[in-house]
Amino acid sequence: MKKFMDDDFLLDNKVARALYHDRAARMPILDFHCHLPPEDIARDTVFRNLSHVWLAGDHYKWRALRSNGIPERLVTGDATDEEKFLAWAQTVPRTLRNPLYHWTHLELRRYFGVNKLLDPDTAPGIWSRCNEMLATPEFSARNLLRKMRVRVVCTTDDPADSLEHHRKIRDENIDIRVLPTFRPDAAMAAEDPGAWNAYLDRLGNAAGIDVRSYDSLLEALDRRHAFFHEMGGRISDHGLETVPAEDFSVGQVKEAFTKLRLHQSVSPGEVARFRAALLIELGRMNHARGWAMQLHLGPIRNNNTRFFQRLGRDAGFDSIGDAPLARPLAKFLDSLDRDNRLPKTILYNINPRDNYLMGTMIGNFQDGTIPGKIQWGASWWFLDQRDGITWHFDALSALGLLSRFIGMVTDSRSFLSGPRHEYFRRILCNLVGNDAKRGELPRDMGMLGGLVEDVCYHNARTYFGFDLKGE
Repeated sequence: MKKFMDDDFLLDNKVARALYHDRAARMPILDFHCHLPPEDIARDTVFRNLSHVWLAGDHYKWRALRSNGIPERLVTGDATDEEKFLAWAQTVPRTLRNPLYHWTHLELRRYFGVNKLLDPDTAPGIWSRCNEMLATPEFSARNLLRKMRVRVVCTTDDPADSLEHHRKIRDENIDIRVLPTFRPDAAMAAEDPGAWNAYLDRLGNAAGIDVRSYDSLLEALDRRHAFFHEMGGRISDHGLETVPAEDFSVGQVKEAFTKLRLHQSVSPGEVARFRAALLIELGRMNHARGWAMQLHLGPIRNNNTRFFQRLGRDAGFDSIGDAPLARPLAKFLDSLDRDNRLPKTILYNINPRDNYLMGTMIGNFQDGTIPGKIQWGASWWFLDQRDGITWHFDALSALGLLSRFIGMVTDSRSFLSGPRHEYFRRILCNLVGNDAKRGELPRDMGMLGGLVEDVCYHNARTYFGFDLKGE
């Protein structure tokens, strides 16, 4: 019987073990989509304790805590950091067969060398040991990234952000590339006119433009897009339930914008046409500057009104949605492709029912200019666990080219999430190793190892063109 999470964790055969230990484990990490605060990297924050670095902002853990009957005071409330950690230690044994159980122990092992299982009995010792380590510069924000051999971090940033922290990081010329990602969702959120108008004022101030017309909105966004480009940004991102793809005329869009800006009532159809037009323009900006465009599709957010009013967004009350994706997504991509202005595009789905939809959709718009121009992004959010990752690999292999896949992202707010790449890599190596064991792939370790290294690192390095020191 194998030990829990030994060196060959998730690796079922000799080929899988060789692929992981000799090839995948040696690859650096390019984390091209996450939500790490750039301020912590700029300041090289030394975290005050394990809860600060591990539990704050992690809605995966918050959901598990609530499901375990933990009061909100011990989740996001006014309890002490130690009380919140002890609540998590009480919950961890209840997460058996949830990926959180694996992630928790991978993170304790890889960063702190803690091999004990976390539970109420071991919690005080683990709390003390990890806090002693975290108090030292060796465990600062940058050094936590270095421990996982992270070479690139792409944060998620609003177009109106000053990027002052990115500028500080760039000026220090550190060995980790920290790049901004352009996320203009607030500019599209016209379904809430009050918040949208306040945001346009902020965007205009950042761009040096009085945003009073649709054309001036496009100019403001383009100026900020150019600024992000100057700061090293090469990726945009959108979080959408489904792609807005309504038919529109420019006149209709300008009229809707004017009414919205004057706080006049508009119909849902007018808002939808505005969003559809703006998304196309943002896609064209990405193409013009050679960027990649990410579309994260499918979640329904902030479902619990009572807790939304209490805690706000991103508090762990989101779920998989079932909005139609295929026709609006195809229409949007085609509208950009018709005049050859479709940028490199990465599509993420949150509902596993859409796997074959995505696997076939990306093939519609490959144009031979670069390998894998249109990507089906890594298993995301509720799917970044063993089953979800395996389903993704199987569908992508059947319908496209796994060998051209650009690999994993953490999509995380925690500096202790690097082992999610390890988890992904072990699953990949096991999948390929089992195929070889069954005689479904040749036992050519050069060929199989090359595929693994490409998916873990080289494909993303080439796709985004990251400028890395020493390479």
